[in-house]
Amino acid sequence: MMGSYPQWLATGLLGLVWSTFAAAAPPPEAASCAACHGAQGQGMPAANYPRLAGLPAGYLAEQLQHFADGKRQNAIMAGMAKPLSPEAIQTLAAYYASLPVPTEAAGSPPEAALLERGAWLAQYGDLAKGVPACFRCHAAEGVGVPQHFPPLTGQSAKYLADQITAWQQGTRRGDPLGLMQTVATRMSAEDTQAVTAYLAAQKPKAAVVSQPGQGGGQ
Repeated sequence: MMGSYPQWLATGLLGLVWSTFAAAAPPPEAASCAACHGAQGQGMPAANYPRLAGLPAGYLAEQLQHFADGKRQNAIMAGMAKPLSPEAIQTLAAYYASLPVPTEAAGSPPEAALLERGAWLAQYGDLAKGVPACFRCHAAEGVGVPQHFPPLTGQSAKYLADQITAWQQGTRRGDPLGLMQTVATRMSAEDTQAVTAYLAAQKPKAAVVSQPGQGGGQ
């Protein structure tokens, strides 16, 4: 009986049992995801693999489908997504959405001028160029709005810049009303560098914004 064990051992056993049941077991399909995106979905900024942890489940499922049908063109991810059943896609999306948001920024603060320009674009945009603020769609501090507007913080500058380029070149599609493709085509290389460097230097936070009938992202 538990009462026959020393108090420290009983407490430890209870903690182990609780943590075993409290932590969601990764689905089998997540084993191949972890090789690039990290054991906790935290991403690998140095290798340009994005974080998945805490992204909205609806967004993750949608992107896996886009990789499978070619709306997002990436040879590695297409090969990973195409064999997945609809059920497996939903399972993976729910699992990664349930993981805790990383607490560390994906990059270091850039030089002052770049940081200032990037912060301005993220918060206010550049109306003269027809570029809205990033936070207008992706919510204050870039935490994202389920399901179509993902978090921006917690991703590396290179990954974010690569996505802007993909929108510009048409190798990434599927955004609501073509918003990101339109915005991306109006962004200069300098502004892309500034805003992505700024976003990567921000510590990610859990999203608290949700649409009616949807849960907020983690």
